[in-house]
Amino acid sequence: MKLKMTLTALALGLSSVCAQAQTEIQWWHSMSGQLGEWIGGLAKGFNDSQKAYKVTPVFKGTYPESFAATVAAFRAGNAPHIVQIFEVGTASMMAAKGVIVPVDQVMKTAGIKFDPGVYVPAVSGYYTAPNGQMLSFPFNSSTTVLHYNKDAFKAAGLDPNSPPKTWPEVALAAAKLKASGHKCPFTTAWQSWTQLESFSAWHNVEFATQRNGFNGLNARLNVTTPLHVRHIENLANMAQQGLFVYKGRNNAADATFQSGECAMYTGSSAAYGGIKRNLKAEAGISTLPYYPDVPGSPQNTVIGGASLWAISGKKPEEYKAVAAFYQYLSDAQVQAKSHQETGYLPITSAAFKITEDSGFYKKNPGTDVSVTQMIRKTTDKSRGIRLGNFVQVRTIIDEELEQVWAGKKSAKDGLEAIKKRGDAELEKFEKANKG
Repeated sequence: MKLKMTLTALALGLSSVCAQAQTEIQWWHSMSGQLGEWIGGLAKGFNDSQKAYKVTPVFKGTYPESFAATVAAFRAGNAPHIVQIFEVGTASMMAAKGVIVPVDQVMKTAGIKFDPGVYVPAVSGYYTAPNGQMLSFPFNSSTTVLHYNKDAFKAAGLDPNSPPKTWPEVALAAAKLKASGHKCPFTTAWQSWTQLESFSAWHNVEFATQRNGFNGLNARLNVTTPLHVRHIENLANMAQQGLFVYKGRNNAADATFQSGECAMYTGSSAAYGGIKRNLKAEAGISTLPYYPDVPGSPQNTVIGGASLWAISGKKPEEYKAVAAFYQYLSDAQVQAKSHQETGYLPITSAAFKITEDSGFYKKNPGTDVSVTQMIRKTTDKSRGIRLGNFVQVRTIIDEELEQVWAGKKSAKDGLEAIKKRGDAELEKFEKANKG
């Protein structure tokens, strides 16, 4: 009996030691709803795949809220091990000296092979410093597309298999949708990203100088060109006619499309999962609209979504856990599954090939739109946008465009105000980070 009790005690003791030996890391993210479930599934998949490490995902609000929370937590000394930061915060994270540990350093220290070359160039290039070092782990990369309600198109006498490809065609389709009784023919999510940032790259024109910020901190906005004024003016006219209905900032418009309220909207390719789950109608995906008379268009759209950043100041064994998690996320099968579930880009060529070979794109028409938009050859004007204080700049763009949609400012005045106020933020960032 005594021997049995001793063995039991020993077993319990060993169990306790094993439990304590498991290294736990925190992962802050901004995914809710269907995408939140996807995040939870990734964490569970990693945790179930081995026993040495455990990753705990923590929802920290929207992208801007999570970004602000990370800054505050780092200053207070209680930041997470990994944080998901949207692409708009990339330049600020790159410039934050001593805040992050580059992904290649994390992997090298852990003795895990890491090859940036396996990633789609449009993705890896965005998160790579001028010296060629990849700083963050490419995670959920998306791009801008046009989502449309096929049932609403049928009701309006429009061909559900022939979505509008150009902005004039969008206006004509919106007019027919309104005539058929639709109160929200067209709307947009992430208006800065879709209507100015991706709009610029898609037409092969600059959104900002210095190659959209890639060539230096002295970049300034370039959104007052005749093309930009023309586009915002056209949208403002559509708003006055009830053809374009503004539904709010960030991704607020997602819900209005998924509910069937709005018939068309420009937004993220990553809305695919939520649309598939919630829309009680057949949906279609098409390319971002363009103006056919603009030379060089359409070119390619720019990256959206986010990457994962390892925060400094953690223990060596915790960085080993981070590296192991990155390695799990790098698996081509894991990435292919994520792409197919969410609409985020397959960020490696291997994940794209797995998806294509499986027949997924043929079974789900339109799901390859985001891929084809991003794998075109990029130019200096379409590689992406990397600006400091970009979160603040986007807020300014939201504020000024809302004035335009409400008829309180002209498109020209609104864009000039965006440039003036936005340039002040860029100059502030440049001064704070010189050298």
